[in-house]
Parts: sequence; C-alpha cells; structure tokens
Amino acid sequence: MSFDRIGYVYTFGMTESEVREALETTETGVLALASAGAAYAVPVGIHYEDGAVFLRLTDDGESKKLSYVDDTTEACVLLYADDPPDESWSVVAVGPIRELSDAELEAFDEATVRERFGKPRIFDEDLDALEWSVYELGIEELTGRKTGGRDRW
Repeated sequence: MSFDRIGYVYTFGMTESEVREALETTETGVLALASAGAAYAVPVGIHYEDGAVFLRLTDDGESKKLSYVDDTTEACVLLYADDPPDESWSVVAVGPIRELSDAELEAFDEATVRERFGKPRIFDEDLDALEWSVYELGIEELTGRKTGGRDRW
C-alpha cells in the first residue's frame, strides 16, 4: 500500500482550558459501553460539572443501554465537533459509571434536567411511558485532540 495517496489532517492535543470548554458547552455525546465482549454506543444528553460528566438516560422498559450500563465497569464518553473542511476536535472521558442515588437526584429536579441536558431525543417511544435517570461518569482519563496545521493529499 502506498501511503503517499492517503489524505490526512494533522491533529494536536487540546489545552486543559480547551477540553474544559468543550465539556462545559457540549450538550450531546456518545456513551460507549460493553458487556460480555460486545460493544454498544448511543448518543446521550450530557452535562459537565465538578469534574464529572452527568448523563441523562431514558428507559422505556426495554432499554438495551441500561442493561449494558449494569455490566460496564469502565465507560467512555466521546464529545466531538467536525466543521469541514479542516476544523474538528474530540474529547474522550473514561471512567466508572453509576446511577445517582435518590438523595443526589434532588439536585436534578425536572427544570434543572431540562436546563442542563437540553431537549431529549426521543425515537418512537411513548413520552409518558419513559423513565428518566441521571448517571455520573467519574472521569479517570481525559484526552482532547483538535485539527491544525496543513492537510496532506
């Protein structure tokens, strides 16, 4: 294979302030989970606060993601933006995931959930039948990359 015909864009590490800004201003991320060697990734509403990523998850009684959450010891959340032709960034947060306790959920009343997580993305579920929960991903690893420099074709 000849690599001189493959296009690429240079990427660089993001500064700590750039990573924090991405975490604080992004409302949707991709939650990646695993169970028995199988992977599952799903878009979710996110909120960053006090060094943790909070995730709003829904359950219609048949939630595949919640069964994967129960089996996952270390989850991953990906935030990203791609602004072609040459501007993009990504932030990956890795750590344990857990559902908030009833006492912790008191800080997430209905108005606060709407404010922090934006509008929920509902597929074909009955809105009244959905149960909402908030999970926390405790960040143990955090990396950010952004594009920069010149493209090579």
